Amino acid sequence: MTASTVPPMVRVRGVHKSYHDNTVLKGVDLDVAPGSVTVLIGPSGAGKSTLLRVINHLEKVDRGYVMVDGELIGHRRAGGRLHELRESEILKQRTNIGFVFQDFNLFANLTVLQNVAEAPISAQRRRPAEVYPMARELLDRVGLADKADEYPRRLSGGQQQRVAIARALALRPKLLLFDEPTSALDPELVGEVLAVMRSLADQGTTMVVVTHEMAFAREVADTVVFMADGAVVEQGPPDRLLVRPDHERTRSFLAKFL
Repeated sequence: MTASTVPPMVRVRGVHKSYHDNTVLKGVDLDVAPGSVTVLIGPSGAGKSTLLRVINHLEKVDRGYVMVDGELIGHRRAGGRLHELRESEILKQRTNIGFVFQDFNLFANLTVLQNVAEAPISAQRRRPAEVYPMARELLDRVGLADKADEYPRRLSGGQQQRVAIARALALRPKLLLFDEPTSALDPELVGEVLAVMRSLADQGTTMVVVTHEMAFAREVADTVVFMADGAVVEQGPPDRLLVRPDHERTRSFLAKFL
């Protein structure tokens, strides 16, 4: 099978999402290749974070569908229609999709090691004897092996976000989603989180990243997707889209960063 015929890891088709009278996604189509890094950029309110939440069914679509690794997310198809899965089935699907939030979402009452180990044990029913050594290896991988027994409140924001990445990796996901992973960090802490993400990209981790870090997009992304007003305006490799975008809306947005 050639690279061009490999099925996408993520396939989004015709996705619409509204909240009351506010239409946030307007028929979004997107493919993400296995082992690639896709960076979503665009102004606030473009629908980028909502699209991430739709991919792992934290938000239900109004129309359209999402597939990850060939599997419909949140639905099954029967009789030519999509039917919502049971919550237990959706939770099982989510264990294949790691999500790193901008505000860390660590459990304050658990140690760093326990935060990383909790989901594999509770959601995937894996044995603690297997999970805890793996969790320590992941903490070492993100440079926090010496913080295993600390509580999150004793860590810097950058350290907490690296724990959150280790926690997402602990589920052995097929896909990692990052929603503005550095936006809550002091500027001097941004680099340590981006370094971990670069390492994941080098190892072939499939990632979809919402960020305003254009240097990261230029250096790491395989595809940059510019969104505005709930739609994909254009997409392409960073050395083309960030340098010679086709649309005036993209050029206007990038002029504020580049």
